[in-house]
Amino acid sequence: MELRGYVRVLRKQWILIVALTLVGVIVAAAYSLLATPRYEASAKVFVSTQASDNVADLVQGNSFTQQRVQTYADLVNTPVVLAPVAAKLGLRMTPEQLSTRVSASSPANTTIIDITAISTKATQSAWIANQTAASLSKTVQALETPNGKGSVSPVKLTRVQIANVPDSPSSPKLWLNVLLGAIIGLVVGGGIALMRETLDTRVRNERDVQQITDVPIVGGIVYDAKATSRPLIVQADPRGARAESFRTLRTNLQFLDVGADARTFVISSSIENEGKTTTCVNLAIALSDAGNRVLVIDADLRQPRVAHYLGIEGAVGLTDVLIGRAELSDVVQPWGKTSLSALPAGSVPPNPSELLGSQAMASLIQRVEGMYDYVLFDSPPLLPVTDAAVLGRTVGNTLLVVAASRTRKAQLKGSVSALTNVGARLAGIVITMLPTKGPDAYGYGLYGYSGYGYGYSTESTETPVTPAATQRNDGFGPDGSRLAGRHGR
Repeated sequence: MELRGYVRVLRKQWILIVALTLVGVIVAAAYSLLATPRYEASAKVFVSTQASDNVADLVQGNSFTQQRVQTYADLVNTPVVLAPVAAKLGLRMTPEQLSTRVSASSPANTTIIDITAISTKATQSAWIANQTAASLSKTVQALETPNGKGSVSPVKLTRVQIANVPDSPSSPKLWLNVLLGAIIGLVVGGGIALMRETLDTRVRNERDVQQITDVPIVGGIVYDAKATSRPLIVQADPRGARAESFRTLRTNLQFLDVGADARTFVISSSIENEGKTTTCVNLAIALSDAGNRVLVIDADLRQPRVAHYLGIEGAVGLTDVLIGRAELSDVVQPWGKTSLSALPAGSVPPNPSELLGSQAMASLIQRVEGMYDYVLFDSPPLLPVTDAAVLGRTVGNTLLVVAASRTRKAQLKGSVSALTNVGARLAGIVITMLPTKGPDAYGYGLYGYSGYGYGYSTESTETPVTPAATQRNDGFGPDGSRLAGRHGR
């Protein structure tokens, strides 16, 4: 992962990282405040040999003490040293228990032994350290005295530093523990954030799409919490950011392939509720607003919704034309005063895939391509059924709608493979439900207006707008059709 990727993870998961860092600080502070204070006192003992006027004896004695000093330091934690200490101080603990509170060390190339005692009481820690030093001196003198001789020991231990009563506890150290807690929380939070990012299988932004396919991203539809109540946003709020997203998509679509004569597109998605139908009808409205003759065909013969969105009669439509029960001119309905026309799905047939792949469908496509500047087919999702793949092979161009934070990467790969396997051309990808804030926000540099604080459209559900919600003041309904006699065709 590049540095930019790590920065993106930090921006995206900063709440988690900060939360775990605060947890680490709180836990460390709570431990420091609730833990029993411990006091530490130290005494120093100097190890020497008996005095001698002979230089050779002095050198030999110094070498001897350096060799034995570590052994004497190890004796500190033995019962022979600590048992007299516990008895003299009246400690209610065994030598083994007392050894956990006493330690000894000797700096390299010295004959000094540092004896450290730890206790929950300041005075007690000093007493233990001093008594341990005295007991060690007596023990070493007894052990080093030659057997059968009444002479003194050749080794002498002298206490050169008395353990003083400490003024403050040695542990817990509040600020050090808080710092360590913050570091641990930060590391854990960063690790979890990276793991979540690595294990995340959803498509979040255009970068994720580009990692899966080289197909160009021709547009992005931003998130809008009110999209469920006004799916025809190009008409309901023509100056809004979501409407501008569809106009940007229209512009990009016009320059998608300059050398291509056909302007016919199948609009599909990987799964349901990714916004393919709202994308189809809003794009059609945007194209017609630019003076193009546009035909929207509801080729979703399983769950047709175009007629419901546009507010037109949908009982007779595409299926009736394909089986020869109706003429195309009789079922195509103009939408208001615009140059947009719609062909609803009609009745739901038992064999949608066969109808969409039939010769009658191919003939219909050739016919409408000569009648309109743009023909848009709303089709079912690619993964559940094969209808869109079959239709895409016949039409020649497919626009794949991908919902940010909803579509999984494996689903997008499956959709691309489904089109590739049948020889259908994936002309472009449209990303919907793009956020306006955060590291996955729709980039200003591509198509977006996020720099102006515009909101983006949600297309998680495709609930049609009611006529009362978007009624116009010029005698036309929300679909652009006249309110009177609209269903009398």
